[in-house]
Amino acid sequence: MKKYFLLLSLFAVTLTSCLKNNSDVQPTDSTVVVDPVKQAAADSVLISAYLTANPTIKAKKDTASGLYYQILTPGTGTNPTVNSTVTVSYTGSLLNGTQFGSGTGFTTLLSGLIPAWQIGVPLIKTGGSILLIAPSRLGYGNTSPAASIPANSVLVFTINLTSFN
Repeated sequence: MKKYFLLLSLFAVTLTSCLKNNSDVQPTDSTVVVDPVKQAAADSVLISAYLTANPTIKAKKDTASGLYYQILTPGTGTNPTVNSTVTVSYTGSLLNGTQFGSGTGFTTLLSGLIPAWQIGVPLIKTGGSILLIAPSRLGYGNTSPAASIPANSVLVFTINLTSFN
């Protein structure tokens, strides 16, 4: 599976390097923006609009990473680390509300997940829940891992930490 993502990434880089540079073109759903500074700015605008449209969300911004998060329930005990194996229930969606994934009793090594999860999940304890709003670079970046997740997507997750070890 990793080979396919690597090959797809190499193909995308090769293809985009051959395209005419059109810096005045605004990104669309089908455009893959490779300039990380421009993409970060676009993500910031989208996240700000999302938070304005959803005033009940009181997300904080982690200034080091750019991840927005809101601890819904802190949980009890100790916090997991990026090297922990976590068991969670979660939902994942795009900013427009389209749900692309969910799971209950999902167990995995946290270090194998997207950066947003690696940063956000250790902020809660067992029994805790957190809302993450992840700029695209903390999600899947300029790749599309599935048809339901376009490249450069800002992702929204609600994660409940059931246990970890």
